[in-house]
Amino acid sequence: MNALVRLTTITLTFLGASTAQDHERPNIVVIVSDDQGWADIGYHNPRVYSPRLDALAGEGARFAQAYSMPQCTPTRVALLTGRYPGRFGGAALEASNDPAIPLGTATLATVLHARGYSTHLAGKWHLGSTPGHGPNEFGFDTSYGSLAGAVGMYDHRYRRGPFEQTWHRDGTPIDGAENGVHATDLVAAEAIRVIEEPHERPFFLYVPFQSVHTPLDERGRFVDRPTQPDPEDPSRWLDEDEIEWFHDPAGVIQRERDPEKRLLLAAVHHLDAAVGRIVDALERRGLRERTLLVFTSDNGPQGVWPGNAYPDDLKLTDFNQPLPMRGKKTDVWEGGIHVPAFASWPGHIPARTIDTPVHVVDWLPTIATLVGADLPPDGDTPPALDGLDLGPLLRDGTPLPDRDLYWIWSRRTNRWALRRGDWKIVHYGRDEPGDATAWELFDLAADPREATDVAARHPEVVAALHAGFLAQRARDRR
Repeated sequence: MNALVRLTTITLTFLGASTAQDHERPNIVVIVSDDQGWADIGYHNPRVYSPRLDALAGEGARFAQAYSMPQCTPTRVALLTGRYPGRFGGAALEASNDPAIPLGTATLATVLHARGYSTHLAGKWHLGSTPGHGPNEFGFDTSYGSLAGAVGMYDHRYRRGPFEQTWHRDGTPIDGAENGVHATDLVAAEAIRVIEEPHERPFFLYVPFQSVHTPLDERGRFVDRPTQPDPEDPSRWLDEDEIEWFHDPAGVIQRERDPEKRLLLAAVHHLDAAVGRIVDALERRGLRERTLLVFTSDNGPQGVWPGNAYPDDLKLTDFNQPLPMRGKKTDVWEGGIHVPAFASWPGHIPARTIDTPVHVVDWLPTIATLVGADLPPDGDTPPALDGLDLGPLLRDGTPLPDRDLYWIWSRRTNRWALRRGDWKIVHYGRDEPGDATAWELFDLAADPREATDVAARHPEVVAALHAGFLAQRARDRR
């Protein structure tokens, strides 16, 4: 089959018009950064140095209105199941070491595995921190990284307690946790290993990095000295002048005068270089044009961190880049859920910016439809998919069907939001919004910072969105 015919066949699959043969299905690489705010990436903010991510975004579809959930575990639930985390309740609604989804739940990995893909995870799981509820129980052939959430970047341990030893391969703890190598580099190396091994069938590679989540620790070659202020100049980090991640050819990072913000920029630079190495591996193997690459952050920026939760964990204050929107991580304001995201597939996804709101729940139905896989069945257990197939939108800008986007957060839910078109309702409080009077209303087209509540001016809009909220909430597990 010549290249033109093969390209046409794959593209038709992307349109949903035919099913490609096994050897023609694209590889799928999904990369998730951790706590990377909307403004913590170069193509949104020239004060950030991330050339490899910027290049990928520039050659593909950049989502101007990409949404996640407000925190790491809920976003991972949404990404891998195509369902809002409220459908599962409990640990799915917040960062937790408890099992977030029941064993047997269909995931992106099980869907692709059933379609003949080999499936691999390199990075952070955080959907259940015990081996019996790890990635290999949810469709992944291989897994490597941390079962729990954030880890010390150089000793790869979680917080002190029962989940401290969390670095693993296929659920088996790794002795010594590969100390002395930054977690970002270990995860990238594992992803590259998967790419470079022989493949007789297409692969799905899920790469959820621990970076740029705290603890921020960029030691470079000085692996025996945790990141700390230089005792001779507290505005600098010890060894900063000799650590590559604090420097770039354009001097972008060094122009940042705030040392804590500069540390975050160094972590982004490091993450960016790791993503670049993964892309380089695809290119070396001749796989780049046969691979759909999706990138998203899991939630908005941390902002402030008290430290002392993980090994070598610094106290940090206001260390992310300023957002042009309200809120941050764990918020259902835009700052907590509006994240950088793009999809890149040379020759298949045209380069452009897409302004249509999309959500991380959309990737399971999009990818499943692309490769001709069966979608998980609808029903009460499991609940119906919440995501939509983005294929037509990515191909030529075909509008998505009208829908509501929906957020809640925490087991003791105290924040709620729903978006329909440009309208968004938000409620913070211990009591669930029982009627339309509980909500604030914002017009995101006119007021993207959510500064002005216009509920009193548009009671009919609030009433309609409240009805939409009740319909969504009725599908949640209580």
